[in-house]
Amino acid sequence: MSLNLHNTLTRKLEPFVPLDPAHVRLYVCGPTVYSFAHIGNARPTVVFDVLNRLLRQLYPKVTFARNITDIDDKIIHAAKENGETIENLTQRTADIFRKEMKDLGNLPPDVEPLATGHVDQMIALIQTLIDKGHAYESQGHVLFSVKTFPAYGQLSRCNQEEMLAGARVEVAPYKRDPEDFILWKPSPDDFPGWDSPWGRGRPGWHIECSAMASAYLGQTFDLHGGGQDLMFPHHENEIAQSQACFGPQTFARTWLHNGMLTVDGEKMSKSLGNIITTHQLLETMPGELIRFILLSTHYRQSLDWTDQLVAQSRTSLDRLYNALRGRTLTEASPSEAVTAALQDDLNTPLAIAALHELATQIHKASTPSEKDRLASVLRASGAWLGLLQQDAEKWFKGTVDEAAILELIQAREAARHQKDFKEADRLRDLLLHQGVHLEDSPQGTLWRHQN
Repeated sequence: MSLNLHNTLTRKLEPFVPLDPAHVRLYVCGPTVYSFAHIGNARPTVVFDVLNRLLRQLYPKVTFARNITDIDDKIIHAAKENGETIENLTQRTADIFRKEMKDLGNLPPDVEPLATGHVDQMIALIQTLIDKGHAYESQGHVLFSVKTFPAYGQLSRCNQEEMLAGARVEVAPYKRDPEDFILWKPSPDDFPGWDSPWGRGRPGWHIECSAMASAYLGQTFDLHGGGQDLMFPHHENEIAQSQACFGPQTFARTWLHNGMLTVDGEKMSKSLGNIITTHQLLETMPGELIRFILLSTHYRQSLDWTDQLVAQSRTSLDRLYNALRGRTLTEASPSEAVTAALQDDLNTPLAIAALHELATQIHKASTPSEKDRLASVLRASGAWLGLLQQDAEKWFKGTVDEAAILELIQAREAARHQKDFKEADRLRDLLLHQGVHLEDSPQGTLWRHQN
């Protein structure tokens, strides 16, 4: 089966045909590092990690680039509020982001360029756009002239009024037309700045990704991913400035966008006080559970984060790990149903359903050897999703004080042996209060820890 992906540019499900079958190139917009990433920021990281894993199974070489925006007005203001340097803020926040994304089971990108390390490339792109008549200088600013690029809007398919509203266009005297967007802007003395032909200043956000993507993946590459909220104006502007610079039919050939994440049916916002950071979640639940939740809905659909979804996902993941518990695992090939689901536009819900079907087969298998074989297939299949790779016992027991728990379980066993069922029940309730769930089986008492 071939890999089929929904290309936002054409609004069609298309067979993926790489420019070079020996080397697939993928770019994903990374974080702006000024604060903790919220769970909506984590969703594209997980989604495109699954794509990255899939591509590596199908092609001999993949270069996955994900940038870090470390120069931005939000960063400048946050550093001032915190009373720290911009360098300290961005390095500290980027390190936190990397650790949290690793805790969610994501592979690191092959290339992770910093925007501040590529200002020379940005200046060169801007100068080319000026030379070709697609950009102009005005009052220390350089702006892209949207009217010089007739294909503008090809990705988002918005009309001019929608684009102006969506871009939150700044009414500024230095603009020829309201829709024109900034490529370079002047920096006051207390702001970071770089020397350029247009004076000391700093790049606009959109030009950063065009410069970094082309620097590492070439003027034309295979795949560009990001959240739906970036489609306009960020990705639309990336296409315009890149194709105006490099020529038509350049830059990314296939565009993928994940849907938005809401909380209890509401968009996350400071005013509602419902912003959930990955940092907060990792204090209360394992990263693999967060990852499972983010993959439980198809990436192009919106995902509503609720307590019910968390509880259902925990039960679901527990069931899968329970099928691996006590099994002897060996190398195995993944389930064809799982690989087929992922090659069908990253259908992770269908792939998870196939994992559950394997778990059912394990429970129904009549011999230990068959159970072990199927469990090995389950674990190999989970690897394509970045799931089920830790020891099952570790999953159920977490990071609690195992010796203390075993002591209470042994005390309960002794009470049951002495027929002191009141004491046995008290000890079970005590363990349950600590999040420890017991299961009495012919092989003895099994336990698992749950926050």
